[in-house]
Amino acid sequence: MTWNEVGMEREEILTCIEKQKAECAFWDYKERIKALKKLYKNILLMKDDIFAALKADLNKSEVESYTTEIGMVLCEISYMLRHIKKFARPKKVRSELFQFPAKSVILPCPYGCVLVMSPWNYPFMLSIEPLVDAISAGNSVVLKPSRYSHNTSSVIEKLVEKTFDKTQVIVVSGGREENAFLMEQDFDYIFYTGSTAVGKIVMQKAAEKFTPITLEMGGKSPCIVDATANITVAARRIVFGKFLNSGQTCVSPDFVYCDKSIKEQLVAELKKQIAMQYSDDPLTNENYPKIINQKHFYKVRKYIDNDRVLYGGKADEETLKIQPTLLDSNFDCEEMNCEMFGPVLPIVTFDDLDEAIAKVNAMSTPLALYFFSESKQNQDKVTSRCRFGGGCINDTIMHIASSTLPFGGLKQSGMGQYHGKAGFDTFTHYKSIIDKKTYFDFPVRYQPYTDKHYKLIKFFMK
Repeated sequence: MTWNEVGMEREEILTCIEKQKAECAFWDYKERIKALKKLYKNILLMKDDIFAALKADLNKSEVESYTTEIGMVLCEISYMLRHIKKFARPKKVRSELFQFPAKSVILPCPYGCVLVMSPWNYPFMLSIEPLVDAISAGNSVVLKPSRYSHNTSSVIEKLVEKTFDKTQVIVVSGGREENAFLMEQDFDYIFYTGSTAVGKIVMQKAAEKFTPITLEMGGKSPCIVDATANITVAARRIVFGKFLNSGQTCVSPDFVYCDKSIKEQLVAELKKQIAMQYSDDPLTNENYPKIINQKHFYKVRKYIDNDRVLYGGKADEETLKIQPTLLDSNFDCEEMNCEMFGPVLPIVTFDDLDEAIAKVNAMSTPLALYFFSESKQNQDKVTSRCRFGGGCINDTIMHIASSTLPFGGLKQSGMGQYHGKAGFDTFTHYKSIIDKKTYFDFPVRYQPYTDKHYKLIKFFMK
């Protein structure tokens, strides 16, 4: 894609960035509320266009599109509208006695002009939700959606133009060339969601300018199932979390790690649930999402080893659909050493839970971890000893659907958090202010120092 094909030329983008940095369009919290209300209204007005775009890009049904994309954004906006006034208010804190007379205040301030780079797998939600958090904190935003989900990116551009002035938010379309151009600019904050490989590049570029950054990436998220688990419920919820969006979810269970004693029972129940949720022939199911493009389709399909297929394995090149697939696997298999990002679920077994915990901790730190167990002791053991970004006990992926829970990764899976208050905090610089009065000036801090001064200092500073 060339610059002539996108909505804005380079010089116009640079001009907008400079204006955004200078004008602080959302400094007043009342302006933020006004903007978010307008965004909420326009999303509802354009929801049919958003549905159509998500259908074209990923074959998402209206129900899945609303549940995982539009609805989550609307919930985040509603949360922020209820709390912005409180979040944006300067917070008075206690002043130490030796500061007398003084007032101590923590002042929430926006960073300024923020770059938000979003992926293709949840192209609407992962673009607009960080945008909501950034605006709530008072920032202006340059939004760079993915080139792969071009239909949704086009609708996002129209939504932004309809809702915001260019001094507030702009959308930059395009691919790698545009990404590289934006990364050379001096933003006040960068928020990136995507692959770990690109995340490393973004981090390196941000470091050159000492730009603060949030990285939301992925990893190999395990789903551990012990011998005490409710197998029926576990299978239902694993199938839901794994094959939602045809497995193209950064927090989907990447592999099932189950107690050897329950493997056969669990696999049998997983097969039942796949058929119940997606029909006996998911490839013809109109509501079953497709893989984003041919390149990704072939990448996922190559991991399907027919000799180890427990269920599924079929694919349709014309529709870019891959059947929900279960693979008999182990940690030496190729699919266990990459993030597949597709509807292929390896099944690995363990003999001992402590063994499983050690193995998970030896891997790259995952974005999510899921544990199915009826044992409180085992639940506590896994959640306290395993390293991961966030997760669920006896469920999958649902921890991301809450504005009251911070969402983010750890080490290779990311840094920083957002959603709700955590999102406001991410895009906020907290200034610490001491407001000193002049009617009294404590003399002991000034030279020349005396024994009396020293005694008074020790009295007050303890």
